[in-house]
Amino acid sequence: MRTGFVNVNKPSGVSSGYAVNRIKKLAGLSCGHMGTLDPLASGVLPVALGNAARLFDYMLEKRKRYVAVFRFGVMSDTLDSTGQLDFSNPFVPSEEALKEAVHAQIGEIMQVPPRYSAKSVNGVRGYKLARAGKEFVLPPKKVHIYNIELLERVSDDSFRFAVECGGGTYIRSLARDIAAACGANGIMTELVRTASGAFRLEDAVPLDGLTAENIENYVIPTEAVLDLPTIEIGDEHIFHGLPRPTDRPDGLYKIYGKEGFYGIAEVRGGRAKIRTKLC
Repeated sequence: MRTGFVNVNKPSGVSSGYAVNRIKKLAGLSCGHMGTLDPLASGVLPVALGNAARLFDYMLEKRKRYVAVFRFGVMSDTLDSTGQLDFSNPFVPSEEALKEAVHAQIGEIMQVPPRYSAKSVNGVRGYKLARAGKEFVLPPKKVHIYNIELLERVSDDSFRFAVECGGGTYIRSLARDIAAACGANGIMTELVRTASGAFRLEDAVPLDGLTAENIENYVIPTEAVLDLPTIEIGDEHIFHGLPRPTDRPDGLYKIYGKEGFYGIAEVRGGRAKIRTKLC
């Protein structure tokens, strides 16, 4: 089995970890996902096979796209429909008020993660503290929202939104914050990730469509998802950890050896060195 990526269409109702473990068994390789999807959510879940998992840090800043349904007039401890629902403030904002509130969320903003999240306080995950009934505060973190569009009203209290954002953004928190800007409560009830970097929903394979016999047909070569130029270094010593001279500008490059794609090289000050082996 070659290393690379499987672009999985994760169904709602299963965890990202479940999807990764299933692919690990089918592929017979160590695996990791490139960005968690909550069990409620469905859509694009890029799963890295073998050495491709070393690309995690390179993909943290990739843009992601979602289609979400936010319900207003209700709050929950998880900020979505899986938690304890609170209807104490039943106010539902108008479409005009929501469109105005959306604009304040676009750009580089400070966002408070949901209490039920993997963010840690003193080394303990937020969801563990929340389940234990502990009082704690998660500090806000900087995230980038490129665009939010109100697509349609789907019921008396629910609206569908399209969101384009950077890594680390919590769509559940957006529901809470957009509602709060209108003097309302709001939660996320549906979420579909339609894109994550180079991976698109229209190209994703359903999780239940993968078998041990066909999974290799869906493995995307690692170099295919790297939006980097290629560097050629004639000296084979570079593959043994030795820097080699080059006239290429500083930056990251794809590099190939005699047997094909090798990994990522970094150029600094006229010298190229292997940064990440991916083959």
